[in-house]
Amino acid sequence: MHFEGIAPSDVKRIATIGAGPIGAGWAAWFLARGYDVTAYLHDPGEEPALRRLIDTAWQSLEALGLADGASRERLTCTCDLAAAVGQADFVQESAPEDLALKQALYAQLGALTPARTVIASSTSGLPMTDIQAHCPSPQRTVVGHPFNPPYLLPLVEVVGGAQTDPAAVEWVMAFYRAAGKAPLALSREIPGFIATRLQEAMWREILHMVAHGEATPEQIDFAIVNGPGPRWAMMGPCLTYHVGGGEGGMAYCLDQFGPALKLPWTRLEAPELTPELRQRLIEGADRLAAGRGYQALNALRDRCLVAIRKAVAEVVGGS
Repeated sequence: MHFEGIAPSDVKRIATIGAGPIGAGWAAWFLARGYDVTAYLHDPGEEPALRRLIDTAWQSLEALGLADGASRERLTCTCDLAAAVGQADFVQESAPEDLALKQALYAQLGALTPARTVIASSTSGLPMTDIQAHCPSPQRTVVGHPFNPPYLLPLVEVVGGAQTDPAAVEWVMAFYRAAGKAPLALSREIPGFIATRLQEAMWREILHMVAHGEATPEQIDFAIVNGPGPRWAMMGPCLTYHVGGGEGGMAYCLDQFGPALKLPWTRLEAPELTPELRQRLIEGADRLAAGRGYQALNALRDRCLVAIRKAVAEVVGGS
């Protein structure tokens, strides 16, 4: 079967599945873009936490600028899956990272959701080929992996599974663009996609340095915040190396520093996460938090992200 959807610009009703930070973050983003959102909750007791997360996100979304018609009043919550997705123009699934759970869920979604509707998964690592295995309409199922928080970071990594119709991938790319996101179509399914895979490579090196007593969590965070981090806010690592090579560009950088850069590559396997290493990381994170709880740190992160996005937009937009 082939997928034929409505025009992405005609999407009005969105169903989100999941009440955690990702599901609530998506709901907040779609509400801020002026859509009607129905959030499916596994348990009615999840609704207060979902609304609190949306209220927190709304402060940052207002600072960035709301779309016409944006309102938290356009949110409906339900524990009836059929009611949540039965009239949806798009479904963003953010259920827990459990393959069996997702397979069972997609077996239902494929039957309950209108045939014209794409079902996108926020999975951070499970292949869509596996998720869609028991779905009766797998041709319109795709990965739409956001970066946390999805209401502030624009990236969405998009890739289909073995049974996904390429037209569904094209459709969801166009929809995410229309919804104000920055979608990235992957060439094929790969473990961890692109951004998470790069992030995990750095995390592997962090574990090595802490495990071998080469650096503390405080030193590592200080190095990134005051070094590569600001550059990466507007220029990726490849272009950074190109600029770092001066007039010679990437070629000069590789020729001059290539052999030396191989030195840190000698420990490619992740170290064993021993109880001792785990405890060092926990204690280091507690010292970095300095008594600040989740809500305070979450608010600080969001304010900084809003400021960075505004600053970069001002410079890049005016260049």
